[in-house]
Amino acid sequence: MISSGLTVVIPAHNEASYLPRYLPTVLASLERWQETNSEQGEVIVVDNASTDATADMAASFGVRVVGESVRNISRVRNIGAAAARGRMLFFTDADVALPLEAIATAAAAMDSGAVGGAIPPLYTPKRLGARLLCAYWDHYRTTHGGAQGVAQFATATAFKEIGGYREDLFMSEDTEFFARLTAHGRTTGAPVAILDDLRVRPSTRRYDQWSSLRMLWWQNPVTARRRLHSPRKWRHWYETTVR
Repeated sequence: MISSGLTVVIPAHNEASYLPRYLPTVLASLERWQETNSEQGEVIVVDNASTDATADMAASFGVRVVGESVRNISRVRNIGAAAARGRMLFFTDADVALPLEAIATAAAAMDSGAVGGAIPPLYTPKRLGARLLCAYWDHYRTTHGGAQGVAQFATATAFKEIGGYREDLFMSEDTEFFARLTAHGRTTGAPVAILDDLRVRPSTRRYDQWSSLRMLWWQNPVTARRRLHSPRKWRHWYETTVR
């Protein structure tokens, strides 16, 4: 049910150890927006079949927790959006630190007519090879106008009209969603806003724990477009996610 305000949706699978580090940045950013706005916001953590204390840890911060047993990131985000009360939706991950002005700036963009948008990530992995790979993807995003799912936002109306995230995709669902959101904006005369003056800071756990060669194998323009409908091919991304 859409009422007012903004809802932050956070998918979380076995993130009990990461939520205490990153969730406070989300709450602080939401509070900053609420300080200068008459509306209230909310945070929904979608506990995605966790086997640790993710749900209890999230609840200890006073956020709403909903559950989803199917391991599919698109479905998890859609479940969170379905439970949301906000007229604006902000999607981020459980291991992403938001800058203080992130939510206020995203909400201002939507209040000014944007159908949605994104905040680019700043990855700072330890190894040179991983840093170069991240730099490549940042350049690719800049030149192609795409956006990663680590920090995407949309009006609830636009999200519903384009059908949310595609649940038949097991990878690259975020860039596909943003492409449809951008096309919807062109059709309706409402732009998307990529907030290049801000950066969110995701953890670099996968880059630091996986070899640069392994990351290059899975994160390149060819692989990232192949067999996106196959849960078996992308099982490593879901079943062996580093923690």
